[in-house]
Amino acid sequence: MRALFIVNPQATTTTPRSRDVLVGAIAREMELDVAQTEYRDHARELAQQAAGEGYELVISLGGDGTVNEVVNGLLTTPADLPRPSFAALPGGSANVFIRALGLPADPIEATGAMLEAVRSGERRTVGLGRVLTDQDDRYFTFCAGFGWDADVVHEVERQRRQGRRASPALYMALALKKFLRGEVAVRSLRIEAPGRDPVRDLYFALVTNTTPWTYAGAVPVQPTPRSRFELGLDLFALTQMNTARTAQLLRQMLSHKGVPPYGPGFVTWHDQSEVTITSRSPRAFQIDGEYLGHRRRVNLQAVPKALRIVG
Repeated sequence: MRALFIVNPQATTTTPRSRDVLVGAIAREMELDVAQTEYRDHARELAQQAAGEGYELVISLGGDGTVNEVVNGLLTTPADLPRPSFAALPGGSANVFIRALGLPADPIEATGAMLEAVRSGERRTVGLGRVLTDQDDRYFTFCAGFGWDADVVHEVERQRRQGRRASPALYMALALKKFLRGEVAVRSLRIEAPGRDPVRDLYFALVTNTTPWTYAGAVPVQPTPRSRFELGLDLFALTQMNTARTAQLLRQMLSHKGVPPYGPGFVTWHDQSEVTITSRSPRAFQIDGEYLGHRRRVNLQAVPKALRIVG
């Protein structure tokens, strides 16, 4: 097998030495080329070229942003070429997609599991989400958020440019800070889906492709616990944003069962083929933990069996 290993050298949980160990282990099992990313969207470009260069497998080492770039590159493989399979190794602070697949969060353990799957020929396909706006046509692997969480992602990216390390604690601190300051208490959103009545005056909306939405350290955060790679899209949206109700919802998200299907202060929709979210004013929008900008309208579509995964 011929494989391309796309490595983000800024991956927060690996060192140059540990990356060399991973490369050595993989190279003993297959013909391996290694490419390091040098700028934003470089991983996408490398993955997009992989099929044309004869690679059967693309492996990534990095966080959810690197995974998203690679996936978007693979999904633009020309129709006349076989699309390479994908294997993701964890190198970020959260690694939501990898952990949602049930793979180890430790890079060395994940590499061992991936190599075992290669030897056995184990493959599986997963569904993804697709975002369409006036500015975007991109796939997401686990979530898209409009409002509060995207505001937090935007601020984390700003602080990272100033040299601060991203961590679950930073995300949680910024989310709480914005909530207490009332910065996210804007009832501007409307959601609609085929066969459903629209719902208006929402504070925050999240569309997921799997569960969990994210992690608070080692604890999964589950606003949409029924969401699965094998199904359509799930939606969670806030209709209330007061301290008591929000605290109760956060406790439910952090529980083993996650948020129930019905209850006061929120709306959930399960297994949707398509969801459209609009806002009366531009709001922050993110996919897979990456801020895409402020948007007024986003259309999100389920894409079944979009990606072939090794592991």
